[in-house]
Amino acid sequence: QVQLVESGGGLVQAGGSLRLSCAASGLTFSDYVMGWFRQAPGKERNFVAAITWRGGSTYYADSVKGRFTISRDNANNTVYLQMNSLKPEDTAVYYCVADLSYSGTYYWPDYWGQGTQVTVSS
Repeated sequence: QVQLVESGGGLVQAGGSLRLSCAASGLTFSDYVMGWFRQAPGKERNFVAAITWRGGSTYYADSVKGRFTISRDNANNTVYLQMNSLKPEDTAVYYCVADLSYSGTYYWPDYWGQGTQVTVSS
């Protein structure tokens, strides 16, 4: 079975940084576009970032461009989200995701982790 396990969430002050990690198993990692979604309290679950099979292309939501960086390590079946210049509005549960392709605007992955809480204090 496919399993995506996030780690690295926590509490950070506005302006600070945090790095999330996602360990994937039960899939051929290099066959999957990996990514991150997030869901803030009372809001919809929204796309954050995605990275293609060998890391050749990355995609970001407008709200995080220039602040967040997605990367992957195919040798270790791990995807990361480096989060800099954090804002209170970044507070959310962050979900690691996997899918065989990236569909742009309509991207809704097949596989999801359980999520990790990120809280940014003001």
